[in-house]
Amino acid sequence: MKQKFKLIDNDEWLLPVADAVAERYERYLSGSKQIKDSYGSISKFADGYKYYGINFDKEKDGWYYREWAPNAIQLYFFGDFNQWNRFSHPMKRNEKGDWEIFLDRTTFENTFIHKSKVKVLVHSDRGRHERIPVYITRVVQDEKTPNFSGQIWMPKKKKRVRKGRKKFDVRTIKTPLIYECHVGMAQEKDGVGTYTEFADIVLPRIEKAGYNIIQLMAIAEHPYYGSFGYHVSNFFAASSRFGTPEDLVYLIDTAHNMGIGVIMDLVHSHTVKNLNEGINEFDGSASLYFHSGDRGHHPDWDSKLFDYGKLEVKRFLLSNIKYWMKEFEFDGFRFDGVTSMMYFHHGQGVVFDRPEKYFQDGAEFDAILYLQLANTLIHSINKNAISIAEDVSGMPGLCAPVKNGGIGFDYRLGMGLPDFWIKILKEQKDEDWYVKGFYDAMLDRKHDVPTIAYCESHDQALVGDKTIAFRLIDSDMYHNMGKNKDSLIVDRGLALHKIIRLFTLSLGGNAYMNFMGNEFGHPEWIDFPREGNNYSHFYARRQWSLMDNKELKYHYLSDFDVVMLKFATEINIFSAFPPTELLHDEWHKTMVFERNNRIFVFNFHPTISMTDYEIPVPVAGKYRIAINTDATEFGGFGRVADSVEYFTEPAGEGQVLRAYIPNRTAMIFEKESDEKNKN
Repeated sequence: MKQKFKLIDNDEWLLPVADAVAERYERYLSGSKQIKDSYGSISKFADGYKYYGINFDKEKDGWYYREWAPNAIQLYFFGDFNQWNRFSHPMKRNEKGDWEIFLDRTTFENTFIHKSKVKVLVHSDRGRHERIPVYITRVVQDEKTPNFSGQIWMPKKKKRVRKGRKKFDVRTIKTPLIYECHVGMAQEKDGVGTYTEFADIVLPRIEKAGYNIIQLMAIAEHPYYGSFGYHVSNFFAASSRFGTPEDLVYLIDTAHNMGIGVIMDLVHSHTVKNLNEGINEFDGSASLYFHSGDRGHHPDWDSKLFDYGKLEVKRFLLSNIKYWMKEFEFDGFRFDGVTSMMYFHHGQGVVFDRPEKYFQDGAEFDAILYLQLANTLIHSINKNAISIAEDVSGMPGLCAPVKNGGIGFDYRLGMGLPDFWIKILKEQKDEDWYVKGFYDAMLDRKHDVPTIAYCESHDQALVGDKTIAFRLIDSDMYHNMGKNKDSLIVDRGLALHKIIRLFTLSLGGNAYMNFMGNEFGHPEWIDFPREGNNYSHFYARRQWSLMDNKELKYHYLSDFDVVMLKFATEINIFSAFPPTELLHDEWHKTMVFERNNRIFVFNFHPTISMTDYEIPVPVAGKYRIAINTDATEFGGFGRVADSVEYFTEPAGEGQVLRAYIPNRTAMIFEKESDEKNKN
């Protein structure tokens, strides 16, 4: 009889696949045993970056350069150190079958130096091709050509900027508020921002705004800037377009000193197919790191797909995780494209209406095993690290411990939430909204699966889509955001933007995420420099000056965001019990619920305001307004004074408080303590 798992005990719907769940765990045990038997532990297995690539050997007093390239005929190492002689330094196969070359320091100490450039010439059945070393930790673009080269990076050791503190612990953050960022487009200047500019200019903004975790996109090197970092070419190289590795360390340390965690957007779901910059066909074969044929090519992303069944591929990717955690002290990862990884069909056109579709029909066992191993490694390196899965399929056990039959992530992204809001704003009139449907959509998840709630991410901000602010206000953002301008469209947009964010944060999950600039309704879409826009950076930047300008209305949205996040943190909202519905009133389009002893009232109606509206409350007493989206300091009309006190009245078997609830307004009522009531 196969082992029973909590995953099955907690969900009877999975009973038909109980054996498949057990088999998933058995594959994990077998894969772990293979690694342990060969390398001693998964952590030692993930030390591949200390063996492959370029590493200094203290005992032999020189540098080893190694590559895994079993199908190559010959490899040659060349670069500045040998005046770019392509054949003078051939590599040899060692006892493990890997190609290697040793450069003794005595001979090369004046030529194999910091910032010198290198490449490797790979001779295979397909001819000779110049390539960039796979495990290289620094890649730079040539000044006069579009070509990239590896760069030796051996600076004098620099101390981390810790200001006397111990290593940062991201789990001390009880209310995770995540700020999704892109370093390059974080500045307002017409150009690419840097790690140090982000640390010195943007991080203080993030700290002041109240976010406590940043999620950094586009860190690993990518040849095409406009890919948003999702077409990685060099997995161990922090993108040089933003600065040096030390600059990235400075950014991370600066964030940690502010009490802000740093998560990396990790792309292990695919990679560029480029031969000159990436790892595709490195040894001349099509199936070195990837599956061959159609299985190795993603039809929508036009990129290569890893063969997670190969031990060497698992070592490459797991070593990449350890490298970023150990060398840079990232606090965790957001895994991109997890749905695509877990299924042969990549989740496209599939309705997951039967449990077999998760565990048997189309499931990619090797990729699922890799994700289990990745989460095991992450939490063995740092038990308090955070791993987040971008999965739209709803894979059962995604965030359950591996020993319970799960995959081991800490959080999943609530990807259905932004889709829901866009659909509502795009397809329905305000007067047709069904508020109970709003409430149910926010809660449409398994509550034992930690979920990150968000209204929009970078996806909605890209060219071809629209942010919530842009959908609400559209062209009036260009003409009527001045405080001296009246606009019903802007009034509606400001009101709903605040309500939607508060509604999503209050109900949608166990953490909250926002994309950089959306907190103040950043105008425009994101369009990276390309031929179609004359290679302009105008749309690949963040216009903070709009928020800073008190003559414009943008700051109302960011001011509200600060108060909203502060409130969520103070009441520790994500640790509270799930909400309790108190009232839904479709005629007035009003939803009322209780969470953590606070009463949340949302009036979505476009025109109707209610006087002496009866709000059921579970506990009698005196209440006050904690948050009011209609307050004038948030760009509202100030129709309710926050200083008003509200006393409950008996009503039937319960209690109600009566209040004026303006249209398109959200209000949170907080019961005053008994001590305050005595005074």
